[in-house]
Amino acid sequence: MTADLLYNDPALVDFYDLVNTGDAELRRCLALAGDAKSVLDLGCGTGQLAAAFADGRAVVGVDPAGAMLDVARRRPGGEHVEWVEADARTIRIGRTFDLVILTGHAFQVFLTREDQLAVLGTIAAHLAPGGHFVFDSRNPVVEAWRDWVPERSEEMVSHPRFGMVKGWYDARMEADGVVSYRTWYEVAATGQMLTAESKIAFPSKEEIAAGIEATGLVAESWFGDWEGGAWTPASREIIPFGRLR
Repeated sequence: MTADLLYNDPALVDFYDLVNTGDAELRRCLALAGDAKSVLDLGCGTGQLAAAFADGRAVVGVDPAGAMLDVARRRPGGEHVEWVEADARTIRIGRTFDLVILTGHAFQVFLTREDQLAVLGTIAAHLAPGGHFVFDSRNPVVEAWRDWVPERSEEMVSHPRFGMVKGWYDARMEADGVVSYRTWYEVAATGQMLTAESKIAFPSKEEIAAGIEATGLVAESWFGDWEGGAWTPASREIIPFGRLR
């Protein structure tokens, strides 16, 4: 898996929190946490969820992108989280957690069946008895990538350093359910262009369910959105919530 500049270039990482709020995701994960005393956030990114969980809990945030973790460490509450730069497919921390999360569609960066099983294995290896996991993936039936084209995705964002910036995407479906998309930012004042190429997979619910079963996990619930709606074939999201078998 090659390093994605979207998460590794500090200039591009600056945009992450501006265009990815994750408020509903945060509320639902906090509700699902219940009385969990420890949380492992795999693919924690800039640390929004991990820092929110750290109020009275032991939290470890894991991400392979050092530039994202640099932001996470500076976040309010970030000093209460143990940040680890590592790959979610292979990391073994040596202890278990009451809740393991993998949000922000991070599951989709694992492009192959082998990689998906590896990260599900990591979740299983770190779940405490009675603990739970939750992660999300976009439902391929909805074909969200069709909106990731310049004419549908263009928006203006206000950047604290660059000022007004125009952003857009340009996506295409490749083989085996993998979507390749390019993110573009154009700084209005200078014309400077920032861009990165990314690839994500769109596994089906059936494929995700098979991976969960193969790695010793069981899904207790399937949500179709972060508001807690039950999954249907037309749901935009696939969100399993479960435990060790």
